[in-house]
Amino acid sequence: MMTNTPDRIRGRIEESVAVKQLILNDSELIGRVEKAVNICLEALRGEGKIWFAGNGGSAADAQHLAAELSGRFYLDRRPLPVEALHVNTSFLTAVANDYGYDQVYARMLQAGGRSGDVLFAISTSGNSSNILKAAEMAHSLGIKVIALTGKSGGQLAQRSDLLLNVPSTDTPRIQECHIMIGHVICELIEKELFG
Repeated sequence: MMTNTPDRIRGRIEESVAVKQLILNDSELIGRVEKAVNICLEALRGEGKIWFAGNGGSAADAQHLAAELSGRFYLDRRPLPVEALHVNTSFLTAVANDYGYDQVYARMLQAGGRSGDVLFAISTSGNSSNILKAAEMAHSLGIKVIALTGKSGGQLAQRSDLLLNVPSTDTPRIQECHIMIGHVICELIEKELFG
């Protein structure tokens, strides 16, 4: 039996709550979350599409949030045009093999992305090369980039139209907040479009 397990569990929960409290108290970040909702609404009302990209846990978050919008969140309503860029494994592995892993999301955007779309670029460090390449491709196509990162924003901060940087350097705490922020965005998009 591990020693101090209940204390360790409580400690991790307290750390998670503390980061969320920092977000709650940051009116500027709250305003940027609201702006992200408005950017998405503008895209969806204009026949645009929302794309999500991430690696590892952030890929899971990307797929999770894409499913909330393309399926349903709270309301039984029509599906929205939203996709996680990594879900076609044949495409992903072919491009990684032929062009390099840093090109996988950029090439998928090049194939299907259009001006007026939105890309959620998710990277806790803000420095994932394939996410940076995707952001560059997005801008070349007229796609707005919303970055979900950790505290510094990394290189992605300079390659995004809107930075949602969680005030933490701890990857699990950052990812927990990315899902929370993503859920808030999904709820507000759904409420605005479908009441």
